[in-house]
Amino acid sequence: MQIKNLHISHSAMTPLNLPPITPVCRRTQQGQVQIYDNLRGKFVALTPEEWVRQHFVAFLTMHKGYNPTLMANEIGLTLNGTRRRCDTVVFDRYSRPLAIVEYKAPDIAITQRVFDQIVRYNMVMQAPYLMVSNGISHYCCAIDIAARTYSFLRDIPEYSTLKIPV
Repeated sequence: MQIKNLHISHSAMTPLNLPPITPVCRRTQQGQVQIYDNLRGKFVALTPEEWVRQHFVAFLTMHKGYNPTLMANEIGLTLNGTRRRCDTVVFDRYSRPLAIVEYKAPDIAITQRVFDQIVRYNMVMQAPYLMVSNGISHYCCAIDIAARTYSFLRDIPEYSTLKIPV
C-alpha cells in the first residue's frame, strides 16, 4: 500500500484555542487522511475530535509538564457491563489514574451531558482530576473522591501541581 505524507495546515481545520502543532499526517491509498498519534505510536483517522486530541496532548506535554510516558489514549474500561474508552488517561508514576481527559470536536458544545459521561468513566477509574476540551473551551475539575465533592479549576494545571491521593 502506497501512502503519501502530507502537510495539514491549521487553516484547513477549525482554529483551536491551543498552541499550534506540526502534526505528521498522511493520505492512504483509499484517500483517508490520517494523523500520527505519538501516544499510541500509530496513524489514526484525522477527525475533528482527533485534531483536538493531538493538540491538547501536545499542550499538556509541551506547556504543562506532563510526561508522555505517563499518558495513554483510548484506554478501555467496563462500565455497567459495557466496554467504553477514555479518550486520554494521565497516570502517576505508580500507574494509577491521575486525570481523565474527554475530547469533543470544536463544533460540539461542552455541556452537562459531556461532564456526565466523564463522571461515569471516573466511577471506574477513580482519578482525582477530570478535563474536558473541544479545542476552544477547556475545563478541569478536581475531585475529592472520599468527600464526593468537586471544584472547577481556573486553568489546566501543571503536572507538578497535581495532588496525588494517598
